[in-house]
Amino acid sequence: MAEPLAKTKPSVLLEDTRTKLLDAAGPVFAESGFQAATVREICARAGVNIALVNYHFGDKLELYTEVLRHSVGASGNGIINQALRSTAPPEEAFRELIHAMLLRVCRGDRPSWHFRLMMHEFSQPTPAMASVIDETMRPVYDRFRELIGWMLNLPVDHDQVRLATHSVIAQAVHYVHARHVVSRVWPQLELNLERIEQISTHIADFSLAGIQRPKAAALHSAPARLSRRKGSRK
Repeated sequence: MAEPLAKTKPSVLLEDTRTKLLDAAGPVFAESGFQAATVREICARAGVNIALVNYHFGDKLELYTEVLRHSVGASGNGIINQALRSTAPPEEAFRELIHAMLLRVCRGDRPSWHFRLMMHEFSQPTPAMASVIDETMRPVYDRFRELIGWMLNLPVDHDQVRLATHSVIAQAVHYVHARHVVSRVWPQLELNLERIEQISTHIADFSLAGIQRPKAAALHSAPARLSRRKGSRK
């Protein structure tokens, strides 16, 4: 007598449907942008009932927010979180965070539609971006400010700390946001693990040299200022 077929649990079916919607929504949003993309087309590509978008996400904006969240780097958050929790000395923690950030933004499993999706979002920002920034980008930004502020002996809100933080982050995201330019001027560049390690080391060395220079200049200039003051009193 044949054994009865195993039944798939409802929770598994629901999760499978949710995954199908996310997988279908990414390319549609990347091709058309948030405004022009339709729930009907997404559901048609996913092969599911249109009502299931509301069931799993509430509306199109929440579906888009979840897609954007994963595109920005949710799948690479493990290594980022590890770097954020690092108890290493500031300079070493700084290097770890740069490397983790590069691994996230340059990861090889990122589909090509992720870049197009971000270009749409940058040109026509949606309310989704604010929440995604707070969840995935702000912790990294704040940690860089904390580390750089410590190294400069300045408050995290000081302009010099913020400018240095933006410079560091810009160096890392350059390899993604300007990838078409980079591939044109450096066609041999392949962002494998070895190259990412090399780039992260360079960004850290280059940035630390700039961060440490104001401290050295301040130390050298202090005796000179003191000498001038003494001379003016004579």
